[in-house]
Amino acid sequence: MKYRLNFVNSELSKLKKNNLLRELQDTTVEKQFIYKKNQKLLNLSSNDYLGLNVGNFQFKQFQSSSRSVTGNDTKFSELEKKISAHKSQEKTLVYPTGYMANLGAITAIVEKKDTIFSDELNHASIIEACRLTNAKIKIYKHNDMTNLESKIKKTTGKKFIITEGVFSMDGDTANLKEMTEISSKYNAITILDDAHGDFVFGSDGKGTANKLGVNKKIDLYISSLSKGLGSFGGYVSSQRNIIELCINRSKSFIYTSALPVSIIEYTIKRFNSNREIRRKKLWNNIKLFHNGLKQIGYDVKSDSQIVPIIIGESKKTLDVGKFMLKNGIFVQPIRFPTVKKNSARIRFSITAWHTKKQINDTLSILEKCNKKFKIF
Repeated sequence: MKYRLNFVNSELSKLKKNNLLRELQDTTVEKQFIYKKNQKLLNLSSNDYLGLNVGNFQFKQFQSSSRSVTGNDTKFSELEKKISAHKSQEKTLVYPTGYMANLGAITAIVEKKDTIFSDELNHASIIEACRLTNAKIKIYKHNDMTNLESKIKKTTGKKFIITEGVFSMDGDTANLKEMTEISSKYNAITILDDAHGDFVFGSDGKGTANKLGVNKKIDLYISSLSKGLGSFGGYVSSQRNIIELCINRSKSFIYTSALPVSIIEYTIKRFNSNREIRRKKLWNNIKLFHNGLKQIGYDVKSDSQIVPIIIGESKKTLDVGKFMLKNGIFVQPIRFPTVKKNSARIRFSITAWHTKKQINDTLSILEKCNKKFKIF
């Protein structure tokens, strides 16, 4: 080993000492199950919320180049038109990932002289994108519209409010109704990352803003194709001039290879499937899990399929994760820096794959876990 890299061992030791060291696990996922070292576990950490079963996709040419060179297959346009209609927007641009969509869109339209107002619990991709703009960043308290307004009313120049629709680690929804009233009052541009709300909330899964009746008041949508839709990729959807600017300025779009056309065709197939049946099943499962948690004494603050059990200490959270694993439940402990220090949690993800019995069995195991660890 090169001695110049020995400093890395010290950093790894610090992570291990603080119960923050992460290691990759070899697993195989099949529907609602995950296999780990020949152990069959119920998967409660999946983002495949609808669990659409549309069969396998056919492999074609896997790679060409950037979409701005020779990689812009006609299937991209077909998918983007469908998403534009889905979000009631003029134009859409598909990116290789949701993370890249956030980086690409935010850095394309925000300039150094502008001011960004960002929720304190926004996803890492939003935080990173905001930093890369070199704009002034003002963090407002989570979902606190009074705090947001107190900051925005003192600011001149171009203003951007950026939020998630469904917060990925807490499962609560943004106060979009009041937020869009503030953005209108102070002439701010509203950017919504609805990765966990898209295809889950609203009429026909049109998202969190649709559910809250403010979809026409959002200026720019950013979302994922790998969660509710269960495929791969991300997208930006807005008025035509925003998308044209992204095509010309967005580094995470320009300087990367296009998604394979096989994945785009598969995404179209999933988009065209009968999503509503699976979405209704998902919401029945969500209600069952929420109500079951309340019955065993947990104060559910989530509005969605994402339900965290906040424990606090990282070591205790890891122990709870091991207990659940021994009892056949795969649910991941979430620790700093994904969440704030001393707010480590077990994060449940409910999907349409789960059966009523599986959810009730999970609740029974969780009740036993609480008796052992006193987690709520």
